[in-house]
Amino acid sequence: DDPTFSYIVKSGLQEIIGGYEVITAMNGKEGLKAWEEYHPDIIISDIMMPGIDGFEFVEDVRRINKRIPILLMTARDDLSAKRQGFRAGIDDYMVKPIDLDELLLRIEALLRRARIEDEKRLTVGKTVLDAEEVSVYVDGTPVMLTLREFQITYKLLSYPRRTFSRAQLMDEFWSGE
Repeated sequence: DDPTFSYIVKSGLQEIIGGYEVITAMNGKEGLKAWEEYHPDIIISDIMMPGIDGFEFVEDVRRINKRIPILLMTARDDLSAKRQGFRAGIDDYMVKPIDLDELLLRIEALLRRARIEDEKRLTVGKTVLDAEEVSVYVDGTPVMLTLREFQITYKLLSYPRRTFSRAQLMDEFWSGE
């Protein structure tokens, strides 16, 4: 809802550092309309907007599309806003003022994860993991893994700069036992 800030982010992503095509909207209602018309690869939204706030906007998008990456970029730095955003379905959260280089890194990471999810294939160096086949190849040679070993390896390689606690991995991969 801030035309100056919107222009800075748009020009930064389009012209200065990213080469991205950027569609802007000044409120949640316009955002939903633009999303339906242009089908973007990623959504970046504020929380405090006139009419539909960012949380409601995210919930509306998630009812229709569970997979599009969504980043909230807001002045709100409180845990309750972050919690509400993640529970609504966002993938990342940035607090203003933002650094355009950091924003670009986060966009690239979110798009990479979305691409991995769509392709269900992950390549790291000479290692290829295929989630459809549940197979691993290193330099063209198959590597035998159990299903759980494959799932954990795929998860860890999908988020190369993220650290998962033992409890997080236990909850995700051993919770039903």
